Amino acid sequence: MKRNKKNKAWMMEHVTDTYVQRARSEGWRSRAAFKLIEIDEHDKLLRPGMTVVDLGSAPGSWSQVASRRILPGGRLIALDILPMDSLHGVDFIQGDFREGDVLHALEEKLEGRKVDLVLSDMAPNMSGIELVDQSRVMLLAELTLDFCGKNLKPGGQMLVKVFQGVGSMELRAAILKMFQTVQVRKPAASRGRSAENFLLAQGKR
Repeated sequence: MKRNKKNKAWMMEHVTDTYVQRARSEGWRSRAAFKLIEIDEHDKLLRPGMTVVDLGSAPGSWSQVASRRILPGGRLIALDILPMDSLHGVDFIQGDFREGDVLHALEEKLEGRKVDLVLSDMAPNMSGIELVDQSRVMLLAELTLDFCGKNLKPGGQMLVKVFQGVGSMELRAAILKMFQTVQVRKPAASRGRSAENFLLAQGKR
């Protein structure tokens, strides 16, 4: 009964959500588009001609935003464990980023090219157990950082989703070993009660 009440409350909130309504009217695949739009308008991450990797891309709203801002002349490779409908100018790989063969396929797509910007909106399947979920989120962020270490060009940038909690300070310390700065971004489209934040790392060493 409690689960049903929660589901109904979530559905009501979703249907009446301003960002959900705007996403539908403006043609974005999800409300998450507005998170990247706000961050990009503040921090000027996306420019024509960039090479961008979008991790955790499905259903594709971040890829929509990024592709419109880096094309023509840019390159965008998106990856998700879930399927994603095709987008003009976006190369999509379906697979689990934690698996070596999937990571290899992604790096092959780069064809030796270094990346300007890595976006990660990845999130694990939530168990409802806070410590378990937090450790899974941190693992995805750490894997994203490892990918940046190998594939991001000097001066490049990373925007990665995290949940505030255990391991956050250690992750920031690790990021600062690789990047000159790291800042927290909490866009208005992130629901207020959510522990979700985005870490923006700039100036890869």
